[in-house]
Amino acid sequence: MAVAPVGDRRPGAGAAAPPGAAPPTPGSGGGAGAFLDQILQSKSELFRGSREVLRDSYVPPRLPHREEEIRKLAEILGPSLRGDLPSNLLVYGKIGTGKTAVVAQVRSDIERRASANGRLGFLSVNCANLDTSYSLLQTIGNSFAGSDAERIPTGWSLDRVQAAMRRLMEARHGTTVLILDEIDRLVARSGDNVLYTLSQLNTELDGARLSLVGISNDLKFTNQLDARVRSRLNEEKIVFQPYNALELQDILRDRAKEAFNDDVVDPGVVERCAAYAALENGDARRALALLRLSAEMAERDHAKRITPDHVVKAKNRLEQDIVVECCRTLPPHCKVLLYAILQLSERRRNGVLTGEVYDSYRRLAERLGLPPLHARSISNYVSELETLGLVRATIVSRGRGGRTREILVDVPISETVPALEEDPLLAPVARPRNRGQLLLTNFDNPSRAGLL
Repeated sequence: MAVAPVGDRRPGAGAAAPPGAAPPTPGSGGGAGAFLDQILQSKSELFRGSREVLRDSYVPPRLPHREEEIRKLAEILGPSLRGDLPSNLLVYGKIGTGKTAVVAQVRSDIERRASANGRLGFLSVNCANLDTSYSLLQTIGNSFAGSDAERIPTGWSLDRVQAAMRRLMEARHGTTVLILDEIDRLVARSGDNVLYTLSQLNTELDGARLSLVGISNDLKFTNQLDARVRSRLNEEKIVFQPYNALELQDILRDRAKEAFNDDVVDPGVVERCAAYAALENGDARRALALLRLSAEMAERDHAKRITPDHVVKAKNRLEQDIVVECCRTLPPHCKVLLYAILQLSERRRNGVLTGEVYDSYRRLAERLGLPPLHARSISNYVSELETLGLVRATIVSRGRGGRTREILVDVPISETVPALEEDPLLAPVARPRNRGQLLLTNFDNPSRAGLL
């Protein structure tokens, strides 16, 4: 990964003013020019180097409290260095438990040792960016293409894409370890047929072999799979437990030493970032984002130290930004579904049931001119909203009525509804809201947390 020099600053990241320099005024230099010039000419008093070390995309040389998971993964994938085919593997764990980082580190270590062996390769695919089985098979096949002429174009039939993928793999020979990150989202969108196709490839290939590594945030992911797929795919599994507050502190201290100058982090900053993240399922990504944003808040205040007050400001900003960003990037039907859940959840102390959620969603979709999706597709979208942390769904018994899911909103409605209503898609059904209106959700009523 390329590391930016210390003086390489991005607009909006903020920087302390040079000693003795007066902060620019909005009218000086014309528009944002004076502010941008100051950022370019200044040197951060807080950051030692690139702040990328505080992002979840950065894989550090040491992953604290994941030594056992690293050992297990190395034992499963290590035989590939001898030319053996590794077992298929599923890696489970909640968001921010280090799954992707551990897999990336073990992959890197294996690739360094296999650099002279052209018969072993890795391919990583983030399934969150793929909508269909077609796009996944096309992506896999094109990764083996040696030239543009060999690439699989869009427009072929699925059978032809599959045959072309096999042909390209055969031409390469050797063993490929295919890493499917967020594999549960692929299955939720397009079913498990593509996993069956991939899991039986080794019976159809002669000179090439494929091993699958699936990474899932859903601990019950395999319950959705057909028995044939489950038996072929689930040969080995590793479960990542959430980090506790003390473990998160160790992770943050390691990153802080690499990211910040000496003696710029006040006591209590790391502890508070870790405590906030520990309350949210031990999410290390959340902890790192809090620490990085706290430092950026301190820079914008022209502070020479990062204080616990900056952590509080960063937490409030991060929660707001996450909700807004999630709402903007949801697929259209998922936005309508979330809006329906929020409407039903207003002024309710109990959750809403999937049946009434579907009815409300269907009515909203028809008003917006969207063909309503079937109940099963909406159930998959509820699971996706749960993965994003916007709602929580639990199974409840309704006696003779059977079992259903009760959905609780896990974000503040007063912020989420306006974010959704800014979208042109939902503008026709947006409602005027009274100022100061009391909107009750599980987020707004912490006492509800003990009920689940």
